[in-house]
Amino acid sequence: MNLLLWIAAALLAAVALAGGVTKTFVPIPTLAATPGGTWTGHTRPAAVRALGTLELLAAIGLVLPPILGIAPVLVPVTALCWVLLMLGAMATHRHFREYLPIALNALYLALAAFVAWGRFGPYPF
Repeated sequence: MNLLLWIAAALLAAVALAGGVTKTFVPIPTLAATPGGTWTGHTRPAAVRALGTLELLAAIGLVLPPILGIAPVLVPVTALCWVLLMLGAMATHRHFREYLPIALNALYLALAAFVAWGRFGPYPF
């Protein structure tokens, strides 16, 4: 089970890293033109950049604490925050009638919930 939790956390970290880099560094008009990115054209650029920064921090918080042996409780805390972030993402995509991203967000939410459950519950570090 420990291996499955590590795999789920690593997958989420990869998703968070990719999303964080794009939201932080890609120009807003480019993001708005991509499938599922319509919302970025209707949101303040500072808010998009802030979400990107949060995703970069999530990528770090999902894998680095147990590797360094410093505050490994940050992994389930980060996973729980990711659940909340995905709920917001799903609501935003629903508002813009972007349904494929909702399905992906639901998958990421399930993975994050699994990591939070496992690391808070029966399989802590």
